[in-house]
Amino acid sequence: MAQYETVIGLEVHIELATKTKIFCGCSTEFGSAPNTHTCPVCTGMPGSLPVLNKKVVEYAMALGLATNCRITQMCKFDRKNYFYPDNPQNYQISQLYLPIARDGFVEIETAAGKKNVRIHEMHMEEDAGKLVHDEWDDTSLVDYNRSGVPLVEIVSEPDMRSSDEVIAYLEKLRMTAQYLGVSDCKLQEGSMRADVNLSVRRAGTEELGTRTEMKNLNSFKAIAHAIEGERARQIELLEAGKEVVQETRRWDDNKESSYAMRSKEDAQDYRYFPEPDLVPVVISDEWIREVKARQPELRPEKLERYSREFDIPRYDAELITESKKVADLFEKTVELCGKPKKVSNWIMGEMFRLMKERGMEAEELAFSPENLAKLIDLADEGTISSSVAKKVFEKIFTDNVDPEKYVEEQGLKTVNDEGALKEAVEKVLADNPQAVADYKGGKQKAFGALMGQSMRALKGKADPASVTKMIKELLEEQ
Repeated sequence: MAQYETVIGLEVHIELATKTKIFCGCSTEFGSAPNTHTCPVCTGMPGSLPVLNKKVVEYAMALGLATNCRITQMCKFDRKNYFYPDNPQNYQISQLYLPIARDGFVEIETAAGKKNVRIHEMHMEEDAGKLVHDEWDDTSLVDYNRSGVPLVEIVSEPDMRSSDEVIAYLEKLRMTAQYLGVSDCKLQEGSMRADVNLSVRRAGTEELGTRTEMKNLNSFKAIAHAIEGERARQIELLEAGKEVVQETRRWDDNKESSYAMRSKEDAQDYRYFPEPDLVPVVISDEWIREVKARQPELRPEKLERYSREFDIPRYDAELITESKKVADLFEKTVELCGKPKKVSNWIMGEMFRLMKERGMEAEELAFSPENLAKLIDLADEGTISSSVAKKVFEKIFTDNVDPEKYVEEQGLKTVNDEGALKEAVEKVLADNPQAVADYKGGKQKAFGALMGQSMRALKGKADPASVTKMIKELLEEQ
C-alpha cells in the first residue's frame, strides 16, 4: 500500500467569558433553565437591533496578540446566511472580509519536536442556539440561551500532520485563553469546540486531497479517535479507487465512527454580505497598547520566574504551569506558608493522583490554598504524621475542610506521649512473640511486621521515627 500523509487544519470556537452576550444584555451563564436568558435581539425578533459588547472586542484582541496575530484596525461584521432551527435570525453575524486578527502562529511541541502552527485568521461571531433531540418522542426542541453568546473562531492553516500535533495545538490555545482569562475552555460544556478539516495525500506530493470536516468533537480523546478513524476511511476509499467526497461528517463518540451530515459548504454558499446594523470597529494604536499592557503573565514568563524564585525541579514547574488554576493554587499556597518545594510535592503527588483517580480537570478543583498551607504547616510541625496528613488532604480535596479543625475534631494529632507510645509498643511485642523471635534470629523482615502492627495500634498518629526507636529499645531490653 502507498504511503499517505495526513493534512489537518482546525476551526476552533472559543466561547468568551463575558457576563453578557455579544449583541445584547442577556446573561451568558451556563446551565440555566432553557430559554431563560433570551430577548428580542438574541432570538431574532423583527425590528430588534444589535449593539456590540466592547468587552468581546478586547478579549478577541487579547487572544490575537497572545497568538502573534496582526490586529485588524478597521474590522467589520458580515452576515452569514443559513437556515436551521437553532439560528433564529436565519443568519449569523460573523466576520469574513475584515476579521479582528490575522496571520498569527502558536508554537507546539510533540515527540516529533517543535513547530509553528500558523493561524490564518481569528474572527468574532455569535453562537447559535442548542438543539435537543428526543428519540423517544421523535421531536426536536431548541434552547436559545446560547444564541448570541460571544465566540472567537480561530482558523488555522493546514499545518498539522497527526493527532498528536492537533492535541498539542488545542492544548496551547486552551492554556493561552485560560491564562488570559478570556475563556474557561471547558470542552464538556461547549466553551471550546473544534472542527477538524482533514485530507490525505500520497507522501511526497504537494497537491492537497479532498477534505472533510468533522464535527461534534467534545473531548481531546474524541478528536484523536476521529482523526485516526477519518484518516483510515479516506485511505481505504483511495486504495479502492474511489473518490473522497467533500462533506461535513458527525462523529459518534459511542460508536467511535462518523457519518455524513451534509455536503461541505464553501464561503459562497453562505451568501456573505456586510452587516448593515453594525458600524465598523475602529481599533486605535492606543487601544491595542492598553489591551497589551493588561495582559497577565503567560506560561513562558511564569516558567522563567519559577526557575528564579522557587526551588522546584523544572519538570514540576512545567506540569504545574500547564493549568492557570493549578499555577494560581501553587503560588497562593507558597505565599501563605513559604515552602515552595513542599507545596510542589503535595500538588505533584497527592493532588494529581486524586485528580487522575476521579478523572478530574484542573478547573474542577475546589479546595482553597489556605487549607493546603495549613496542612503543610501541621505536617511540618509534627502535629500530624505523614500518613494522617495524606488522609486529611483527601478530605481537603473533596470537601475543602479546615485541616486544623478537622484534626482536632477527629483526634488525629500525633501521639507524643512517651508513656502511651511505650504502652502500645509493649502490647504489640507481647502479642507477637513469633515476630520478636524471628527478629532476634536475624530476620529483618520481622521488624517491619512489628512496625506495621505498632503504627496500626497507634492509628497512624505516631511519628514513625519515634516508634522505630521505641521498638528497638524495648527489644534490646528483652
